[in-house]
Amino acid sequence: MRPYEVMYVLKPDMEEEATTQFIERINSVITAEGGTVDNVDKWGKRRLAYEIDEQREGYYVVVKFKGGPRVAGELDRVFKISDDILRHLIIRED
Repeated sequence: MRPYEVMYVLKPDMEEEATTQFIERINSVITAEGGTVDNVDKWGKRRLAYEIDEQREGYYVVVKFKGGPRVAGELDRVFKISDDILRHLIIRED
């Protein structure tokens, strides 16, 4: 299993409960595909460097996990079809 890190930015107007549920959903996608979640770091609302979809702020979350390429591919697919995500980035750590 390879170590990965994913950072994603959620829309800032989401309720706290909805934000928590989305984070849990992402973690369940990782574990359902055979990966393990090592650390979830919630940065909270931060100002964006530039406007994205007329939003000036975003809720940042960083997740470190271990898994295979299938896990990263499934995460990418889930992020692309989700309306609550402004941006995401998945990297494989060395």
